[in-house]
Amino acid sequence: MFKKPLSTLKTSAPLRGSDRKKLRQRVISAYSLSLEDADHLVPDGILSVKFNTHLNEPGILYLSPDGDPLWFTVGKGSDALIPAIYTMWKRPKLLPFLSTPAEVIPVLVVVHLSPSLNEGQLVSITQYTRENHLLSPPLAVGRMALSSDQIQDGRQEKGKAVYVLHTWKDHLWDMGSKPDPPEFAPFLEESAPAPGSSLSQDDAEASPPPSEDIDVPDETPIATARVSYTPSEISTMLHESLLQALSTVLSELPSSSFPMSASVFYSTYVLPYRPAFPNSVFPNGSETSSLQEITIKTSAHKSLTAFLKSAEKELLLTLRAPPKHGQQSEVVVTGVNASHPSVVGHKRFVTVKDIETTAAKKALREERLNEAEEKNGQVVEVKEVWRPHLKSVELFEAFGERQIYLLTLCDLAEIRTLLNNYITSKSLVNLREQSYINLDELLVKTISPKAKKGSAAEASAAPLEFMKREELTKKVLEQMQPWHEVKAPGKDPVLKKGALKPIQVAIKLRQGRRPSTLISGIEPFLVLSADEMAEDLRKICAGATSVSPRVGGIPGLEILVQGKQSKNVSDYLTDKGIPKKWIEIIDFTGKK
Repeated sequence: MFKKPLSTLKTSAPLRGSDRKKLRQRVISAYSLSLEDADHLVPDGILSVKFNTHLNEPGILYLSPDGDPLWFTVGKGSDALIPAIYTMWKRPKLLPFLSTPAEVIPVLVVVHLSPSLNEGQLVSITQYTRENHLLSPPLAVGRMALSSDQIQDGRQEKGKAVYVLHTWKDHLWDMGSKPDPPEFAPFLEESAPAPGSSLSQDDAEASPPPSEDIDVPDETPIATARVSYTPSEISTMLHESLLQALSTVLSELPSSSFPMSASVFYSTYVLPYRPAFPNSVFPNGSETSSLQEITIKTSAHKSLTAFLKSAEKELLLTLRAPPKHGQQSEVVVTGVNASHPSVVGHKRFVTVKDIETTAAKKALREERLNEAEEKNGQVVEVKEVWRPHLKSVELFEAFGERQIYLLTLCDLAEIRTLLNNYITSKSLVNLREQSYINLDELLVKTISPKAKKGSAAEASAAPLEFMKREELTKKVLEQMQPWHEVKAPGKDPVLKKGALKPIQVAIKLRQGRRPSTLISGIEPFLVLSADEMAEDLRKICAGATSVSPRVGGIPGLEILVQGKQSKNVSDYLTDKGIPKKWIEIIDFTGKK
């Protein structure tokens, strides 16, 4: 899919806080991750950009603040999030993996096979060395063209097994920082060789180690290997789910709730209480095992009645058989034993219901916030941009962006991308500490402060050799000319030279040592009038207000409010659509 450059790539833009939370929740729901893990894979400052592939397929790409591709969607209206190689390297077990010996790349054959892969399921692709039983980090991401059952029973001995979407060293991967792949890891368990495998045991043992230069083509048949839960392990998992329900909700259920049909009991008090993260409860399995596999049909019990009768034998609940000549055909749960020692000693875990409840609360909270924003109709958007200036012009010429440095303003994401591409092209990443960048002569010249020739400052200045990537970006920005653009509903966008200063809310002591709140710098944000704001704050704060020119000849007006009113003023400004980032509160009175 990305074996050729993208046909179009629009300007990237940072996601708003609410949009980032929605994206994080999509990742949690799709891949059963904890909030902490999802925060790592959907970091603050994540960017989004629309693109079209060389086949003219539309998509959305999500980038890290440093410009590394993390997630993407492909297809009009598609919301299926696909992890990029950079994301897979952060969490290799995010997807079930398939392995293939290095010697058969790029003509891949099926060597290992798992019975739990479905047609269309996302999988990652790794290299496998049989000699040392090692797996490489994920090197490609694709979708199963067939289910593993179709391959295993011999119905498909040749042909495509996986449609590859994205690979290491393709054009999508090239957009990022291009670090070296992580080290190989031990392979825990092998599945039986699949039908149609063209690689013998002797051939595999005599093969060389995997190559570090792999080009996996699109729509290539590949190998499979995956650790999964056995039926007995799934039975244990369902038993733990029942104990979880007994130790929580069932222990508080009134006796009038019984009798209860077996199907209702199972769907209400077993399935929702399955562990959201199975590997934390049963570490012998795989973190990538789907919750769809943890059901009665895939367990050793095979039927719900057998499962409930085994629980009755342990005295966890009581059952009643259906009447012989009645219409009801399933057993009925007549009571539960929440005081059983197994229930009392049960160690609780995070359940599927917990995740769904948290997600529902977050969605409701975000919906209310969006409704409040629409009701207010006052959401101010501020975009910070820069133009190459003085010493930074030469650096942008080296980027090859002659039109950009002369005509166009660049946002932070664009500057990071240009700088990362330059660092990669010059191989400036420090080999020992990859978070540091080795500075070449042009970078040193760009970021070094000016010093008079022969001065003491010049003599004592130590030569710059390396610097952290984020610090280097800040130094480059300091050598550029800042601009800002403000957009407000019902107003024409305003683009001005210079850095935008936040609205200052200062608490000061005035005559008689009475505290007062002074607000200044509201004019650039377009939605505020000094007189209107003073009148509104007079009612909100129940105190006198006044408007006067700013002192020191600074253009603009300032509003004075009696008393310490920083909280009321901050709430008023945010209600007007001013982002909290652009509200600066300073207390000059000191703590009392």
